[in-house]
Amino acid sequence: MQATIVEALNDALHEEMDNDDRTIVFGQDVAESGGVFRVTEDLLETYGEKRVLDTPLSEIAIVGGAIGLATFGYRPVAEIQFSGFLPPAFDQLVTNASRIRWRTRGELTAPMVVRTPYGAGVRALEHHSESLEAAYAHIPGLKLVIPSTPHDAKGLLVSAIRDPDPVLFFEPKHVYRSFREEVPEGSYTEPLGEAAVREEGEDVTVISWGAMMHQTREAVDQLDVDCEVIDLRSISPLDRETVLESVKKTGRCVIVHEAPKTGGFAGELVATINDEALMYLEAPIERVTGFDVPVPLLSMEDYYIPHPPRIAAAIEDVIEY
Repeated sequence: MQATIVEALNDALHEEMDNDDRTIVFGQDVAESGGVFRVTEDLLETYGEKRVLDTPLSEIAIVGGAIGLATFGYRPVAEIQFSGFLPPAFDQLVTNASRIRWRTRGELTAPMVVRTPYGAGVRALEHHSESLEAAYAHIPGLKLVIPSTPHDAKGLLVSAIRDPDPVLFFEPKHVYRSFREEVPEGSYTEPLGEAAVREEGEDVTVISWGAMMHQTREAVDQLDVDCEVIDLRSISPLDRETVLESVKKTGRCVIVHEAPKTGGFAGELVATINDEALMYLEAPIERVTGFDVPVPLLSMEDYYIPHPPRIAAAIEDVIEY
């Protein structure tokens, strides 16, 4: 079927709720309203009020409830309406979800998913556009997944629900409905921790994820440069092998993300490349990122988010170095 990311995610939830009656969906407005972006539409009518539940507006209670359900054998899928509201639940993720396996020496695990739309680009209000993946990638024991396509969104969400440990699932809302692609009927999985090489090339490696993958590919299409484009898909675990193999081949690298530059995940990628592929580099690594300010409101977003001309200029800089 041809599907958007929203439709693919909804299909994945239907598949897993059909396959495993331990799968429970809950969060603010996910039941009667079908979620603020309608990702959970029709789930209440299909699976009933015992498996699809609205919750109070309390992120710490939503994530804490997921941890409790997971340790008692359920497969909870919790939704936080916007990732900018996830920090109140940071304590639950750090103190409990990510440590259950380690704390109990494997006696208990927390097989749970926390879904949340993230990133800018939809002219939203304050606290609705953050891109804090680097902060969550810093937590051992917590996986962090970011799809960029409908096909991957469905396959990665199915994998996340079936994973034996907690997975934070960031959904790029800027491209929630911006395009459709073929998504297989029925259940399938995409591996967590495995990047996708979207385009093969020899001149420069360009790395991105989420909504920025589309800006990146648009920039690459404007250039007469043989770019290798890598979509990380999983921030944690990171597919170091694919990144390093590509950089060793091209000798040049550009990293694109919409989070602020300082402390952004590009810094970790630069360190990884410097640790293991420094002698292959023929130019300094370029980072194309958001700026070190809160995401601006409304039309000023266009100046904040990396756009194709900025990305193309960075690629040309490393080529001409």
